[in-house]
Amino acid sequence: MAQKGFELIQGAFCCPICVDLLKDPVLTPCGHSYCKDCIKTHWDSETVEGTYSCPLCRQTFPTQPDLLNSIFLATLVEELRIGRDVPADHLYAGPDDLACDICTGRKLRAAHFCLVCLISFCRIHIRPHVESPAYKKHKLVEPSEKLRENICSHHNKLRMMFCRTDQQLICYLCSVEEHKGHVMVSAEAETTEKQKELDTGRKTLQERIEVLEEELKVLRAENEAVNRWADKTAEDVEEILTGMISDVKQKVRSEQEGQLSQLKELQEQVGQEITELKRRDAELKVLSHTEDHIRFLSAYTSLPGLAQATALRRPPGCFEGPEEEDEEDE
Repeated sequence: MAQKGFELIQGAFCCPICVDLLKDPVLTPCGHSYCKDCIKTHWDSETVEGTYSCPLCRQTFPTQPDLLNSIFLATLVEELRIGRDVPADHLYAGPDDLACDICTGRKLRAAHFCLVCLISFCRIHIRPHVESPAYKKHKLVEPSEKLRENICSHHNKLRMMFCRTDQQLICYLCSVEEHKGHVMVSAEAETTEKQKELDTGRKTLQERIEVLEEELKVLRAENEAVNRWADKTAEDVEEILTGMISDVKQKVRSEQEGQLSQLKELQEQVGQEITELKRRDAELKVLSHTEDHIRFLSAYTSLPGLAQATALRRPPGCFEGPEEEDEEDE
């Protein structure tokens, strides 16, 4: 039921032309309300030149009538718009929100802060500041607790001046009382001066950063140079060692072939001697079975000395094999 009632009220404040909540509501001489842009667009599109009519009651006017602004109606429409677009609970100030200083009872959340009035306004109570020429010079900013912290605790005025003698923000009443005779400037002027110092300091820092970045580039280049030198040196050493190993291997193989050739020759000599000795042994075997003493003695005396044996000599530098370590006495 409450929702239906809200919809009925909302419908009463809709523009008959755009069928939406009034925006910048104005009143025609006949008493009907329209959006300012909607009614002007309607009159600009009138086909009969010099005739202006009300879209609702069709009352005509010989000249384009003056439109009346309704601050009260605009405030009501704004409240309806807020109630339509945002849940009601979200309109009120919470524990962490800055509340409107004008609201009584349950306070709405502040939407603006006036640097002249030094109070916070919700979206409804800010309307006079926006619409009335009397508040034209009042400066509105986003509400913040820090703004309240900038209010002088002695005089309840915004601290808009800076005392260079005491290096602190002060209000204009402080400047004529406890800070009288001190060097003072506006907070804006001091901010401008400090901003220049800040810019100079930043410029110095940036120049130092540029120098260090160049040094860093040099160090990185040297780092890469060291890596290239190390890689090249390692490659050269590896190449040298590979060549040396190849030469040693070649010498070992050459020595191997030479000694194997000599050993083969010795093997052939030994084989031939074994064959010869086996032949002689066979002859001696036959002789040993001879029963004819005369024949036996004649043959025996003609035989070469039995004690003669071929001495096996290895060629000079012949491979001796790895020396075995002497076993420790147990």
